[in-house]
Amino acid sequence: MSRIALDAMGGDRAPAETVAGAVEAAARGVDVVLVGDRATLEAELANHGVELPVVHASEVIGMDEDPARALREKPESSIVVCSRLVASGDVGGFVSAGSTGAAMAAAAVIVGRLPGVLRPTIASVFPTPGSPTVVLDSGANPEVKPIHLLQFAVMGSVVAQVYLHIEEPRVGLLNIGEEPGKGRELERQAYTLLEQSELRFVGNVEGRDLVTDRADVIVTDGFTGNIFLKTTEGAAQMVAGMVMEAISRTPPDVQAVVLPELGDMRRRIDYEETGGAHLVGVNGVVVIAHGASSRRAVANALGMAAEGAERDLVGLVATGIASA
Repeated sequence: MSRIALDAMGGDRAPAETVAGAVEAAARGVDVVLVGDRATLEAELANHGVELPVVHASEVIGMDEDPARALREKPESSIVVCSRLVASGDVGGFVSAGSTGAAMAAAAVIVGRLPGVLRPTIASVFPTPGSPTVVLDSGANPEVKPIHLLQFAVMGSVVAQVYLHIEEPRVGLLNIGEEPGKGRELERQAYTLLEQSELRFVGNVEGRDLVTDRADVIVTDGFTGNIFLKTTEGAAQMVAGMVMEAISRTPPDVQAVVLPELGDMRRRIDYEETGGAHLVGVNGVVVIAHGASSRRAVANALGMAAEGAERDLVGLVATGIASA
């Protein structure tokens, strides 16, 4: 199995939770190398009675730092060192719960874009009825052109093939209506490009279609996609909380039957089950985890990265872009 580097200093709960997540992932068979301050990480590993390889990185990029400036001024930061390990081929990918901007910048500059890719994009796998849905871009590119959306659709289809095991993913274009003439000029031109492509394009989809299993891949710009995902995540958590509150007022025998099912539902909509989102379009596997990731989320993100490396996500994206 390909080795995956973990930015063990990145995230709100690092290094305790990142190291614990790495230990959990290693127990599942993921080959992990920790990147960060050696003394700090070895002390955390000692708490678990486990030894894992550590690559020393003497600096950390903070969440509030300007990504481009931080890359220049902190060449020995954990995110930069992770990127160098991927670029050199020493690891198959890296995971970071640190600064998203810094991770994207380091991946683009150090790991490098794949040939033909105009914009790397963040692909999030969202738990929806039927099967999960890949949504992209979910934050990397606030402003895009129609050709970017076509490439996002190609890359999102590969993510769906690799992770959802769907041979011909259905691709939908997020819009304010189903008709081909709806939306801004961006969506209208993108609709034409997608319709003329060899992708399995199902047309425009609306926000509500995320829960109707109408598409396996939903494409939009990064500004809209980020709001779309965070709104649906918040709504799902709100509804789950309201249901749990209502069930708490029922008789114990009813709770004994219903609560296990509701617990399974809450796990399905929990972002920690997925662990992170792929930055696709770069020449290496890069998984960006939530800043507040727990050890479970970190372990799942490492598992996602390892699966992407093993199933040649990068090579499949490169092939898809070349033939688009």
